Amino acid sequence: MVAYTFTRTPQVTDQEILGLYRSVDWTAYLQHPQNTLAALTNSTVLWATVDDHLIGLIRGVTDGHTILYIQDLLVNPTYQKQHVGTTLMKKMLDRYQNVGQTVLITDPEARTLKFYESLDFLKITPQTYGRAFVLERRF
Repeated sequence: MVAYTFTRTPQVTDQEILGLYRSVDWTAYLQHPQNTLAALTNSTVLWATVDDHLIGLIRGVTDGHTILYIQDLLVNPTYQKQHVGTTLMKKMLDRYQNVGQTVLITDPEARTLKFYESLDFLKITPQTYGRAFVLERRF
């Protein structure tokens, strides 16, 4: 059974966290692992575990009132297609249900678009909402 908690348990080690990022090939997060771990410490994280082993997480950055930015949502491939990602997102959105706007940036894959649209996220286009801008400094 999957357990969800906003508190990192002692059993979830730094190596297990980095292993989760590795399992989904998010290599940018592994280039400077200390930055990834610090980012998690300074964010709101919902952890998904099975028998005290990390299987997924969602990370949000928020002021708690007007904006919630979803930065990371990842699930170990062994547990994908079992509604873990959906549950992580719904629990994060429930926690911040009074926040006016939730945004995220993700890859352009069709399955990713389908996933977020199933959760009522809208794809931003200049005609529907406005423009989105990114200044990338990780590379």
